[in-house]
Amino acid sequence: MTYIIAEPCVGTCDTACVEVCPVDCIHGPHDKTGAGAEAKADGFVPEENDSLYIDPEECIDCGACEPECPVEAIFEESEVPEEWNKYIKINYEWFGREYSG
Repeated sequence: MTYIIAEPCVGTCDTACVEVCPVDCIHGPHDKTGAGAEAKADGFVPEENDSLYIDPEECIDCGACEPECPVEAIFEESEVPEEWNKYIKINYEWFGREYSG
């Protein structure tokens, strides 16, 4: 199981979740290696479709990120609201991983 970042993060990219992640599995919208470093940089302004992503193979399911998200965009994979289910696949594919749904 992993955590998924859904639609409320799109265009927001608040990094409160990145700061508390013990394994640095949350990454910025254009940087797949830097634990959200791009989104944490001074002066970063997310584009309309930018979001943060959680690497499903690095996530240890600790849940530390979920309560820190100011826009309530983070969910356990099994708890993603139905209207945002497409974000499960988006999160997996952003890391080049196949979602078997």
